[in-house]
Amino acid sequence: MKRIIAVLLALCLCAMLFACGKTEGEDVTVRVVALKGPTGMGMVQLMSKDADGTAANDYEFTLASSPEEAQAAIANVDIAALPVNLAAALYNKGEDISFAAINTLGVLSILENGNTIESIADLKGKTIYATGQGSTPEYILNYLLEKNGIDPETDVTIEYLTEHTELATKLASGDAAIGLLPEPNVTVALTSAAANGNTDLRIALDVTEEWSKLGEGELVQGCIVVSNKFKTEHPEQYEAFLEEYKASVEYVNTDIEAAAADIAEFGIVPKAEVAKKAIPNCNICCYDGKEGTDYMKAMLTVLYEANPKSVGGKMPDDAFYGE
Repeated sequence: MKRIIAVLLALCLCAMLFACGKTEGEDVTVRVVALKGPTGMGMVQLMSKDADGTAANDYEFTLASSPEEAQAAIANVDIAALPVNLAAALYNKGEDISFAAINTLGVLSILENGNTIESIADLKGKTIYATGQGSTPEYILNYLLEKNGIDPETDVTIEYLTEHTELATKLASGDAAIGLLPEPNVTVALTSAAANGNTDLRIALDVTEEWSKLGEGELVQGCIVVSNKFKTEHPEQYEAFLEEYKASVEYVNTDIEAAAADIAEFGIVPKAEVAKKAIPNCNICCYDGKEGTDYMKAMLTVLYEANPKSVGGKMPDDAFYGE
């Protein structure tokens, strides 16, 4: 009997130790979708903790290759990382979601095989390859062109590709002369080009710098939204996610070498060396509360005034921000 009691006590102790650090309450699996890129990179410590059982919540992560994939998953997840305009458009279409935080600032660059592009004005008459049609890259590019006296419909030819990796490959090989890409794909393209003897590929324009010249405030590209049902029914798990995500962002931005190794391990970026070079240019962040709301509203206002369709035809109301 004493042995049985000892075994039972040991089992109870193990159960208590396992539960230590977990959010109290019922067992909940928090379903999260992020994009392969800065949003996924910013969550990597959280993904690692979930894998080894030390996260405050139990998580189920999905890494999407495109905003379209993330959008398709929105009905079956609790938390999603999305382009800011897509988050607004989905809310305006009736998705029961609300804004949680800004997670990515400007990450775009215009690359060129050559030395003809020194300003936005130099793009007139050119063919520009890009990704992100229907998302922030398209609207940011069009806005920059228009503000610099270029009609996106008649003064340039914009060819959209579905995958960042496809465009990175075309730029690295020299098959595309000019391309608009986000990090970490910019680093992937430059690294691949150098490895294959293409010394012509370079960053011609930093889109964040070009945006700042317009005086429109911070360039904001990505955000986190939460299902209102999840937020209402599981407030502790939601708050725990935000705290863990903030810690993960801090980890990625400060312990770059370790984070790069984790990013490669989880397949967010193919190689740790590429991730290491890309992280400083990814502008991974976590701005919630009033600061995040102010960033979001300012960016959506610019997009709406440029093209109401970009945010779903109207500005989201205060309920989107939990106000």
